Amino acid sequence: MSETEALQKRFSAALMPNYGVPPVAISRGQGCLVWDADGREYLDLIAGIAVSSLGHAHPAIVEAVTRQVATLTHTSNLFLHEREVELAERLLSLLGADGRVFFTNSGTEAIEAAVKLVRRTQGPARPVMVAAEHSFHGRTMGALALTGKESIRAPFGPFGLTVRFVPFGDARALREAVDADCAAVFLEPCLGEGGVIPAPPGYLRAAREACDQAGALLVIDEIQSGIGRTGTWFAHQSEAVRPDILTLAKGLGGGLPIGACIGLEPAAPSGPSTPPTSSTPSEPFSSSTTSVSSTLPAPSGPVFAKGEHGSTFGGNPVACAAALAVLDTIERDGLLGNVAAVGERLVAGIGAVDHPLVAGIRGSGLWLAIALTSDSAAGVEAAARQAGFLVNAVQPDAVRLAPPLILSAEQADTFTAALPGILDAAERA
Repeated sequence: MSETEALQKRFSAALMPNYGVPPVAISRGQGCLVWDADGREYLDLIAGIAVSSLGHAHPAIVEAVTRQVATLTHTSNLFLHEREVELAERLLSLLGADGRVFFTNSGTEAIEAAVKLVRRTQGPARPVMVAAEHSFHGRTMGALALTGKESIRAPFGPFGLTVRFVPFGDARALREAVDADCAAVFLEPCLGEGGVIPAPPGYLRAAREACDQAGALLVIDEIQSGIGRTGTWFAHQSEAVRPDILTLAKGLGGGLPIGACIGLEPAAPSGPSTPPTSSTPSEPFSSSTTSVSSTLPAPSGPVFAKGEHGSTFGGNPVACAAALAVLDTIERDGLLGNVAAVGERLVAGIGAVDHPLVAGIRGSGLWLAIALTSDSAAGVEAAARQAGFLVNAVQPDAVRLAPPLILSAEQADTFTAALPGILDAAERA
């Protein structure tokens, strides 16, 4: 029995079977390469589902996390620490907007926070939320309610949200769905789990206009597309559209668990009530706290009032330190330019492959999908793995590529050179 098979046996005996049994047991990584438990090398072209922005064991993350763990590991939300403040300031600076940040541990938690923020801002007179068919916003109950994939929604309904689904990319259908009872529109700039399907040009702008006209909030989910994945810091910046609420996660921490729900100014018209400012029963009145709070700037965008939301681990010092290292490295090393250049190289290389299985290539930056002419994605993923490449069969007819942002041109070329043989092997299988 191989080391991988032994780990798979232990996995099956100890963990719930919701993931099946993964085919590879990764034991270590360096840069864009990983090795399995039996020592076999792979070029990682999925990066933990667009998470490992700087690849594996990047010195900047190693140094930042090591230093932070040795200094301060956890504070809870009862106390503040400099890393979370610094990270929030950096994100707002990159967005070029005033606003307020709430840190979470994951993308689905960021969506849950956004749902609560919409509810709190818009009030009960607007019970409907609009989302796209084939979208993916997470698997917790609120996020799942907004996810437009019926196969994963149906077993867990009914939900506590009223959601109106519209075809992704259809601006007219979106405008018709956003009316006086609509509190918010939740959109991905590109359907990630739906198969890396970019929104058509002008779609996000149309969504912004529809929300403005109806008084609804625009929530843009950049959990997978943000932090340089498409060649800009945030995918929505390509249309110069400002959301009311932005959600982030995945690549932000470079492998450490962190997410963010960001309320931006200006906001759409708020609901009839004003969030309470008095202390909650669990937080006794403190004259000193009131005195300090009265000197702070009052936010005007979508925000939670004291006691309305929280997270024990959200904004953890170690995760924030990792995220700051990610942002610093992307900026210092010019990785946005690398994402654009290497992404174009991959598109050109894959586009030049003349094979009956290939229908085309879509996406932008280092977030791409090879569209197939048949439901052969699982076979292509397996054949790629045998050839030493990790890719993802995101849909039956689409193979996703979301490698680390540090992927080199030479590494991209090794994949495109191997792709015809991978496709041939998939056809034979």
